[in-house]
Amino acid sequence: MAAPKTPHRPINAYRVPAMLRNLSYKLTSALSSSQVSLKDGDEFTTAKKTEELFPTTDPAIDCDDCLHDCASCSIKYPRKFEIDETEELYGHVKGWSTHLVVATGKTDWVRDVADEKGSIMEAVGKGDTKPSNGKLMLSASDIPVPNHSDHSSMVLLLPSWQFIENVTPANVPELITSFVNPGPTNNTPLRTQTASALPPSVPSDKPSSAEPAAEPTTNTQSIPTSLSLKARSCPHKYLILMCSQKTRDARCGQSAPLLRKEFERHLRPLGLYRDLHDERPGGVGIYFISHVGGHKFSANVMIYRHSSVASQQKAANGVANGHANGAQKRLEDLKLEDDNGQEVLLDANKEQEAEGNGEAAQCIWLARVKPEDCENIIKYTVLQGKVVKPERQLRGGFDRCKQLASW
Repeated sequence: MAAPKTPHRPINAYRVPAMLRNLSYKLTSALSSSQVSLKDGDEFTTAKKTEELFPTTDPAIDCDDCLHDCASCSIKYPRKFEIDETEELYGHVKGWSTHLVVATGKTDWVRDVADEKGSIMEAVGKGDTKPSNGKLMLSASDIPVPNHSDHSSMVLLLPSWQFIENVTPANVPELITSFVNPGPTNNTPLRTQTASALPPSVPSDKPSSAEPAAEPTTNTQSIPTSLSLKARSCPHKYLILMCSQKTRDARCGQSAPLLRKEFERHLRPLGLYRDLHDERPGGVGIYFISHVGGHKFSANVMIYRHSSVASQQKAANGVANGHANGAQKRLEDLKLEDDNGQEVLLDANKEQEAEGNGEAAQCIWLARVKPEDCENIIKYTVLQGKVVKPERQLRGGFDRCKQLASW
């Protein structure tokens, strides 16, 4: 009879600094072959080939696992789930500058979300105030609506990696002028700042809901103090956005819940799964969003990868950013030994939390995703920034560290 496996033992607090130094050495060594030199200025270049934008998995480096779909996957698409397998994917996505994801608590919406009467989506899509920094992608999402008596909601702004709270249709103009316009875009290099910092146009001494305004205002467009827009950093390290809008295509409504179950199954053992109400630092946030185009290529999966200020500073000093540039070691390789030679697994979320705030460094947009793809998408694409099946699945995206985009 095989001896039972010895459970992971708690990490000795006195061993943690040495273990972190060991981990840092391992990561730095692994990243040496992936360093990239940033271009001068703010000019972005179109990546003509998929491998220029995102590295492809290589069995010589990533082992043979990257060649095989998940063998333990029991979830399957319906028998009549058919998609386009002939049309070329890469290079046909129209570029966008910012992505605004609106919390609605729903998984399906009217055909065009901007047609939903009295909604934030309508105020953004049909309002008079337009972004001045390029195209804005507007998505409704299943992010829960805050339980407020003032009927306000919140939005997730990318690549700023910020949740903006207290948003209403009435203060959408302020949302655009104070947060979207001065914020980073997909076509601007990463900047060294904290994501929780207020935009330049919002004074830092703006009164909170508990503090009365110094003087009343006569501007009829002003927002009551209790509804002042408030920004906070999105706590997740990675984001997976999947179209679930069955009013546009039934396949989206079928695929998204099945993929979420499979992603969850692989994330839980790693301690990285986050449900809709879980805001522990680190981990992977999975959200359903409205139509993003290309439903004939269902399922569409957009993966945003975060870069912290600490990682940006390392990149500026000539050390490649593992999270942003796709060379992060697999979680299996973060295993170390304690004083008694017992194997322990370093808490990846603690490592992520220590990195601080930042912005989205990459977006990897995949299509034709099936449940059996989920294991390798987590292992290689989400955690390492590598694409497993670029010819069949990569639609496009951007890398702000390399200053490259697919458009």
